[in-house]
Amino acid sequence: MRNSRQENLSEHSLEVAMIAHALCVIGNVRYGKNLNAEKAALIGLYHDASEIITGDMPTPVKYYNDEIKNAYKQVEAIADTQLLHKLPEDLRPAYEDIFRAQDGEDEKYMRRLVKAADKLSALIKCIEEKNAGNSEFRTAQESTLNSLNKLKEECVEVNDFMRDFLEPYGKTLDELS
Repeated sequence: MRNSRQENLSEHSLEVAMIAHALCVIGNVRYGKNLNAEKAALIGLYHDASEIITGDMPTPVKYYNDEIKNAYKQVEAIADTQLLHKLPEDLRPAYEDIFRAQDGEDEKYMRRLVKAADKLSALIKCIEEKNAGNSEFRTAQESTLNSLNKLKEECVEVNDFMRDFLEPYGKTLDELS
Protein backbone atom coordinates (compact mmCIF):
# COMPACT_ATOMS: atom_id res chain seq x y z
CA MET A 1 0.00 0.00 0.00
CA ARG A 2 1.04 3.60 -0.51
CA ASN A 3 2.70 4.97 2.63
CA SER A 4 2.89 8.59 3.71
CA ARG A 5 6.07 7.62 5.59
CA GLN A 6 8.16 4.64 4.60
CA GLU A 7 8.97 2.22 7.38
CA ASN A 8 12.00 -0.03 7.09
CA LEU A 9 12.43 -3.51 8.53
CA SER A 10 14.79 -2.26 11.26
CA GLU A 11 12.24 0.23 12.59
CA HIS A 12 9.47 -2.35 12.51
CA SER A 13 11.59 -5.02 14.21
CA LEU A 14 12.66 -2.65 16.97
CA GLU A 15 9.06 -1.63 17.62
CA VAL A 16 7.95 -5.29 17.74
CA ALA A 17 10.81 -6.10 20.14
CA MET A 18 9.88 -3.24 22.46
CA ILE A 19 6.18 -4.11 22.45
CA ALA A 20 6.89 -7.84 22.97
CA HIS A 21 9.09 -6.94 25.93
CA ALA A 22 6.33 -4.72 27.35
CA LEU A 23 3.70 -7.45 26.91
CA CYS A 24 5.84 -9.94 28.83
CA VAL A 25 6.54 -7.40 31.59
CA ILE A 26 2.79 -6.76 31.87
CA GLY A 27 2.20 -10.52 32.12
CA ASN A 28 4.88 -10.95 34.78
CA VAL A 29 4.03 -7.90 36.90
CA ARG A 30 0.25 -7.85 36.66
CA TYR A 31 -0.59 -11.52 36.19
CA GLY A 32 2.19 -13.37 38.00
CA LYS A 33 3.51 -15.07 34.90
CA ASN A 34 7.09 -16.20 34.38
CA LEU A 35 7.80 -14.95 30.85
CA ASN A 36 11.28 -14.19 29.56
CA ALA A 37 10.82 -10.58 28.44
CA GLU A 38 14.42 -10.25 27.23
CA LYS A 39 14.11 -13.32 25.02
CA ALA A 40 10.79 -12.02 23.69
CA ALA A 41 12.56 -8.79 22.72
CA LEU A 42 15.25 -10.77 20.87
CA ILE A 43 12.65 -12.86 19.07
CA GLY A 44 10.91 -9.61 18.12
CA LEU A 45 14.15 -8.24 16.68
CA TYR A 46 14.60 -11.31 14.48
CA HIS A 47 10.93 -12.16 13.81
CA ASP A 48 11.02 -11.05 10.15
CA ALA A 49 14.62 -12.07 9.38
CA SER A 50 13.42 -14.67 6.87
CA GLU A 51 12.13 -11.78 4.73
CA ILE A 52 15.76 -11.13 3.79
CA ILE A 53 15.34 -14.22 1.61
CA THR A 54 11.59 -14.37 0.97
CA GLY A 55 10.69 -10.70 0.75
CA ASP A 56 7.57 -9.38 2.45
CA MET A 57 4.22 -10.85 1.49
CA PRO A 58 1.12 -8.68 2.05
CA THR A 59 -0.94 -9.89 5.02
CA PRO A 60 -4.20 -10.34 3.07
CA VAL A 61 -2.38 -12.69 0.68
CA LYS A 62 -0.42 -14.50 3.39
CA TYR A 63 -3.58 -15.30 5.38
CA TYR A 64 -6.03 -15.68 2.48
CA ASN A 65 -6.66 -19.33 3.37
CA ASP A 66 -5.08 -22.12 5.42
CA GLU A 67 -3.35 -23.66 2.40
CA ILE A 68 -1.51 -20.43 1.52
CA LYS A 69 -0.81 -19.66 5.19
CA ASN A 70 0.73 -23.10 5.78
CA ALA A 71 2.74 -22.95 2.55
CA TYR A 72 4.12 -19.54 3.52
CA LYS A 73 5.04 -20.83 6.99
CA GLN A 74 7.00 -23.62 5.29
CA VAL A 75 8.78 -21.09 3.07
CA GLU A 76 9.64 -18.98 6.15
CA ALA A 77 10.95 -22.07 7.98
CA ILE A 78 13.17 -22.96 5.02
CA ALA A 79 14.47 -19.38 4.87
CA ASP A 80 15.17 -19.44 8.62
CA THR A 81 17.11 -22.68 8.19
CA GLN A 82 19.12 -21.16 5.33
CA LEU A 83 20.00 -18.15 7.49
CA LEU A 84 20.98 -20.35 10.42
CA HIS A 85 23.23 -22.48 8.20
CA LYS A 86 25.12 -19.36 7.11
CA LEU A 87 26.30 -18.90 10.70
CA PRO A 88 29.48 -20.49 12.05
CA GLU A 89 28.53 -23.83 13.55
CA ASP A 90 29.61 -22.91 17.09
CA LEU A 91 27.29 -19.85 17.12
CA ARG A 92 24.29 -21.54 15.53
CA PRO A 93 22.70 -22.95 18.74
CA ALA A 94 22.37 -19.48 20.28
CA TYR A 95 20.39 -18.31 17.25
CA GLU A 96 18.37 -21.51 16.88
CA ASP A 97 16.99 -20.74 20.33
CA ILE A 98 15.69 -17.43 18.95
CA PHE A 99 14.46 -18.68 15.56
CA ARG A 100 12.89 -21.97 16.69
CA ALA A 101 10.28 -22.40 19.39
CA GLN A 102 11.38 -24.44 22.39
CA ASP A 103 9.13 -26.73 24.42
CA GLY A 104 7.14 -25.40 27.33
CA GLU A 105 3.93 -23.50 27.84
CA ASP A 106 5.65 -20.27 28.92
CA GLU A 107 7.78 -20.36 25.73
CA LYS A 108 4.73 -20.91 23.51
CA TYR A 109 2.81 -18.15 25.24
CA MET A 110 5.77 -15.75 25.01
CA ARG A 111 6.02 -16.40 21.25
CA ARG A 112 2.28 -15.77 20.97
CA LEU A 113 2.88 -12.38 22.60
CA VAL A 114 5.60 -11.65 20.02
CA LYS A 115 3.02 -12.31 17.28
CA ALA A 116 0.62 -10.01 19.14
CA ALA A 117 3.36 -7.37 19.26
CA ASP A 118 3.71 -7.67 15.48
CA LYS A 119 -0.05 -7.07 15.13
CA LEU A 120 0.11 -4.13 17.53
CA SER A 121 2.95 -2.65 15.49
CA ALA A 122 0.82 -3.04 12.36
CA LEU A 123 -2.09 -1.32 14.10
CA ILE A 124 0.17 1.56 15.14
CA LYS A 125 1.32 1.91 11.52
CA CYS A 126 -2.33 2.06 10.42
CA ILE A 127 -3.11 4.73 13.02
CA GLU A 128 -0.13 6.84 11.94
CA GLU A 129 -0.99 6.52 8.25
CA LYS A 130 -4.66 7.40 8.79
CA ASN A 131 -3.64 10.41 10.89
CA ALA A 132 -1.39 11.50 8.02
CA GLY A 133 -4.44 11.49 5.75
CA ASN A 134 -3.80 8.14 4.09
CA SER A 135 -7.23 6.48 3.91
CA GLU A 136 -5.76 3.36 2.25
CA PHE A 137 -5.02 2.03 5.74
CA ARG A 138 -8.65 2.18 6.93
CA THR A 139 -9.56 -1.42 6.08
CA ALA A 140 -6.15 -2.68 7.22
CA GLN A 141 -6.76 -0.98 10.57
CA GLU A 142 -10.18 -2.60 10.88
CA SER A 143 -8.92 -6.10 10.10
CA THR A 144 -5.88 -5.71 12.38
CA LEU A 145 -8.10 -4.47 15.19
CA ASN A 146 -10.39 -7.48 14.68
CA SER A 147 -7.40 -9.82 14.96
CA LEU A 148 -6.22 -8.07 18.11
CA ASN A 149 -9.69 -8.21 19.66
CA LYS A 150 -9.62 -12.01 19.24
CA LEU A 151 -6.12 -12.13 20.75
CA LYS A 152 -7.28 -10.08 23.77
CA GLU A 153 -9.45 -13.04 24.80
CA GLU A 154 -6.39 -15.32 25.02
CA CYS A 155 -3.73 -12.82 26.03
CA VAL A 156 -4.81 -10.37 28.73
CA GLU A 157 -1.55 -8.48 28.21
CA VAL A 158 -2.76 -7.32 24.79
CA ASN A 159 -5.86 -5.81 26.34
CA ASP A 160 -3.76 -4.01 28.95
CA PHE A 161 -1.34 -2.67 26.33
CA MET A 162 -4.16 -1.40 24.14
CA ARG A 163 -5.90 0.23 27.09
CA ASP A 164 -2.80 1.74 28.71
CA PHE A 165 -0.46 2.54 25.81
CA LEU A 166 -2.22 2.69 22.45
CA GLU A 167 -3.94 6.07 22.76
CA PRO A 168 -0.77 8.22 22.54
CA TYR A 169 0.26 6.67 19.21
CA GLY A 170 -0.55 8.98 16.37
CA LYS A 171 -0.79 12.07 18.57
CA THR A 172 1.28 15.12 17.78
CA LEU A 173 4.16 16.22 19.95
CA ASP A 174 2.05 19.16 21.17
CA GLU A 175 -0.77 16.80 22.15
CA LEU A 176 1.65 14.61 24.10
CA SER A 177 3.19 17.55 25.99
